[in-house]
Amino acid sequence: MLGGGGLVGANVYASATEDGGADSAETLSSPAGTIDCPDVGDKLTDVPEDAKEDVAKELALLDQQIADAYQRLTEAAQAIKQDPGFADNAIMKPLKEKRGATIERIAIAVDRTGDRPEGLEGLADCTLKAPEPDSGDQANGADGGDGAQDEGGDNQNGADQGGEQQGDGGQDAGNGGQAGNGPNAGDYQDIKSVQPNVQKPALSSDASRGTFATSCGVNDNGLFNSDNVIVAPGVSNGAHHFHDYIGNQSNDAFASDEDLANAETSCVNQGDKSTYYWPVIRLQNGSQEQDANSPGGGIEGNAGEIVTPKEVTLNFVGSPRSKVTEMPRLLRIITGDAKAFINGTANANASWSCTGFEDRQLKDKYPLCPQGSDVVRTFKFQSCWDGTNIDSANHRTHVAFAAADGSCANGFKAIPQLVQRIVYDVKAPSLQDGGKTTPLFAVDSFPEQLHKPVTDHGDFINVFDEKLMGEMVDCINSGRKCGVGADEGDDPGQEEPTQEPTEAPTTPPADDEPEPGDGGNEQTDPPANDDPATEAPETGKPATEKPETEAPANDEPGDDAPATDPADDDKPTMSSTVAPKSDGTPSAAAGDDQAQGGSGDDENAGGAAAQTQPPAEDTEDSLGTKPQAVGGNLAETGATTLWPAAGGAVLLIGGFVVLMRARRSAR
Repeated sequence: MLGGGGLVGANVYASATEDGGADSAETLSSPAGTIDCPDVGDKLTDVPEDAKEDVAKELALLDQQIADAYQRLTEAAQAIKQDPGFADNAIMKPLKEKRGATIERIAIAVDRTGDRPEGLEGLADCTLKAPEPDSGDQANGADGGDGAQDEGGDNQNGADQGGEQQGDGGQDAGNGGQAGNGPNAGDYQDIKSVQPNVQKPALSSDASRGTFATSCGVNDNGLFNSDNVIVAPGVSNGAHHFHDYIGNQSNDAFASDEDLANAETSCVNQGDKSTYYWPVIRLQNGSQEQDANSPGGGIEGNAGEIVTPKEVTLNFVGSPRSKVTEMPRLLRIITGDAKAFINGTANANASWSCTGFEDRQLKDKYPLCPQGSDVVRTFKFQSCWDGTNIDSANHRTHVAFAAADGSCANGFKAIPQLVQRIVYDVKAPSLQDGGKTTPLFAVDSFPEQLHKPVTDHGDFINVFDEKLMGEMVDCINSGRKCGVGADEGDDPGQEEPTQEPTEAPTTPPADDEPEPGDGGNEQTDPPANDDPATEAPETGKPATEKPETEAPANDEPGDDAPATDPADDDKPTMSSTVAPKSDGTPSAAAGDDQAQGGSGDDENAGGAAAQTQPPAEDTEDSLGTKPQAVGGNLAETGATTLWPAAGGAVLLIGGFVVLMRARRSAR
């Protein structure tokens, strides 16, 4: 009887300390929070040529100062517990002083031959971003809304930072993950809980409907570094996280334009020496990569096994409103924002999904894919160019996203849009035990960005030779499929997919199918025709690439296979079936500045401002106003933790019955 009573008491206490359906490990570690500093580089719109090198180095120093301060923050957790003022006095105030001096040097460098930038002084102050208690609903990975980019990244903060034990045995670290700076369970969402949300603008009669494919491998030769030659030229470890590189083989912080032009390339077509790079994805399984003790690697919170992509497709597509013009050689484009967790989502352009479900895109969550389905990252780059510059002071304003109708703003020209699709054979992590059974996966990030999926980004430098670029534009404008692995006989078109997924997300029976992320091995495959219209032909798949395994039926056609909907010979390739960033209504923050302009060439009219920020998705729930999650079953709600208590209660009642009978017998 006492044992039963003790079981009741102990178990009820344990249940009371757990947060909803979340793994109890999430309550065991102390939250560390992160550091929120204004992005100085994003505020610079005009930097004289002779000041660019100095400014780039000072901006890189600002990033290093934040990384150092974040490291001190994590190391001082015990001191902060004992003295709440320690963080402000020992970390935040010194950081402000260092930033102030660095910002002043930036202003002086610009002022030598240009106009001194205004308002930079106010960007020196940073704040300590303390996490709120983690949400049990978020932690189960199924009730995270639609993953849309909420204004200011509010959906990314406290609720996603609750500490938990994860990685290789669950280190007691405040923000979760193998290295203690994320991710945590709230950063994941079941892809089947997301309603289809991909939309596209209608095509005009002048649309350029072609597709040009290039194939540059999957980086199976292991070309990595933590540099960023676009943002931080001449600065080692300017990215503070590692990148995968394909295409140009001479890309590091010190590569000149001549180095890039003379480099070798991994692309099948040797006329493409362009550089394509993105942050690596790691499995937080306790592995120690060669960068475990290197800047940008393990010592800055990027820990675990680097995953080689299973497949990479690089397609250049046209404009729904006009013909496209040639990209200038050495044009630089960055899409997405590596600091979106802190900066907010104005420049974010992450898109996460699963094969077989690519009509459903997540912006601020990692997808939990069912068995047989692979994780997909899709980048749709800016497709409007100012007609003059190959780069800009903040690396954004020389290119822009098309408006909601697909048009470029006045003065901007439509250029071929790079659509980059990267596929990974990684399993849904076991969130209930913090990734112990099946490890967490996460994108590399700046230390203070906590591996949030919203920080995903891609970089591109155009080093196509001019003849091949001309062929690309002619191919796209004439509505053909061209390039390595493409079928030139078909018109790829850009028609709206006509076939909808055959099954809407539904709540699976508790005894029928475990939710993704529970570490189980009995997950069902995605429906065979769940999203046939949104999958790309595997164009240009290099010979060195790993063969596909466990792909859902009809999910990935072969190299020369047509799109899966036979009713329309103009069915688009992948490049036009995943939601373009021109889709949907312009964000409210843009206001009238995102008014629709004319065509993408010099025929633009209306004087609309260039849309340098990705527009919001044109879906009812793009602002997170309507939950789209599948309801949890018993195992997800935490109710299973009450069964021992119920058993104890039965034992307790039984004990009382035996005691009463014994007393009656004694009488």
